[in-house]
Parts: sequence; structure tokens; C-alpha cells
Amino acid sequence: MGMQLAHRRFTVDEYHRMAQVGILGEDDRVELLDGEIVEMSPIGSRHAAAVTRLQRVLERLANDRAIVRVQQPVRLDSYSEPQPDVAVVGPRDDFYAAAHPTPAEILLIVEVADTSLRYDRLRKVPDYARAGVSEVWLADLVTNRVERYREPSGDAYADRETLGRDATLTSLLLPDIVIRVADLLA
Repeated sequence: MGMQLAHRRFTVDEYHRMAQVGILGEDDRVELLDGEIVEMSPIGSRHAAAVTRLQRVLERLANDRAIVRVQQPVRLDSYSEPQPDVAVVGPRDDFYAAAHPTPAEILLIVEVADTSLRYDRLRKVPDYARAGVSEVWLADLVTNRVERYREPSGDAYADRETLGRDATLTSLLLPDIVIRVADLLA
């Protein structure tokens, strides 16, 4: 008979303490999802270009109505602090110096995926849904499509649509933000 192994989930506070005492270094590419410290994939040039392109477009369209954060943490709950490729969050005078944005402050999350597609779709999107993030876009650089998720319900989204290069994306909470899928995936 095999021995049952116990799994220990880390809290966001414990995760931060690991960084403070040097267990996790500044150059470690990790994030906390559901209490598990996960190593993130390296960022390829096409991935980086898509994120930079999206950042420029979103900053121009959002103007002063939102803050566009690139590969910076959002705190979903006591056990999850992922670093989405792009998070569009509500404006705050301190630019979130006091605390990372929470689901109530998140207007849109965008994950760009090439090698990380399965992880983003099966781990991160359900975490965003559980936390109540209203809208997530998953840009698939392999198939050149974007999956749009809306209406979180449990660990899934009730409204899920896959859009091809000819389609446009409109933000649910910032409806005047309209982006052509082809421009995002160029």
C-alpha cells in the first residue's frame, strides 16, 4: 500500500515572505495559482511583440479611464496571485502601490499564449472565473485566434467564443475599446 502524500498550499502572504527572505529571487519567473508556486514559460519574441502591441493599443484607447499593467501581479484571493500578460484595471491615484489589483478592480485580463496555451486555458482561466474576473481574452498565437471568456460561473465562463483574424474584440466594461484580432496577432 502506497503512502498518501499531503499537499500544502501556500498563501499569498507566505509567497511574499519567501521573496522577502530570498527563497524566491527577483529573477525567478514564478506565479502563485491556487496555493501552488508555478514556474512560468520563457517569453518568445512573437509573444513579447503581441503583448507590447496590445499594451500600446489599450493605453491609447483606455486613456485615463484605466491603467494597463503588463506582466504584473493581480491578487485573485488568498491563494492566487498570477501575473497575466496584460491586465486592464480601474484607475487609482496610487497606481496600486498599496496593493495589487483585486477582481473587483480588474476590467479585462489578456493572456497571450504560444507554448503556454494549455496551462493558460486549463489553469489560469478557471482561476480567473472562480475569482469573478468579468472578462478574459486568451490570444492563441499558434492558431491565430482569440478565445473570449465572459460571465464567470464557478470555475468556468458561461459565455465563451473563439474569434478568428477577421473578427473584432470589444471590451465588456470599456465598450469603446475595439481591437481587430488581426492587429493583436500580427
